[in-house]
Amino acid sequence: MNLFRTRWLALGAVMVLGACATLPPSGPSVMVLPGSGKNFDQFRFDDYDCRNFASTQLGGATAENSQTDSAIRSAAIGTAVGAAAGAMIGGQRGAAAGAGTGLIVGAAGGAGASQSSAMSLQRRYDVSYQQCMYAKGHQIPTSGRFDGQRRGYSPPAASAPPPPPPGAPPPPPR
Repeated sequence: MNLFRTRWLALGAVMVLGACATLPPSGPSVMVLPGSGKNFDQFRFDDYDCRNFASTQLGGATAENSQTDSAIRSAAIGTAVGAAAGAMIGGQRGAAAGAGTGLIVGAAGGAGASQSSAMSLQRRYDVSYQQCMYAKGHQIPTSGRFDGQRRGYSPPAASAPPPPPPGAPPPPPR
């Protein structure tokens, strides 16, 4: 009965951690607007072409593939490390417990690593997509906040030095 309960607990933990994972979009996550003098059919053709270009720039990898690979690697490493630690501490029974614990901890760590991996891949995809669309004459919206000036501390305005105290000798001639 104890083994049965342990398996269901481990399965439940993996399912809860798996539910936390979110799949990133399979296309660009940035806005591109049709260029002046371009009709919508040309925009759609260029969009399709640039999506293929961006995918090719990533070696055909998708964010979902990268995310899944990273999660599986982390879970496998966690299982192996947990099994080794459990075997060193508690023999054969400890190895099984360590492997289960390592799987759960590795899956939790893998969820964070996979999300980071997917975000990095999505960012690279977006940059390639925008470069392609811009090169084809389409518009990339930008923030209107750039003013080209550096923000920070500015020195106070220059002013005349204060007058000498009363009774002080005059300054020497130059």
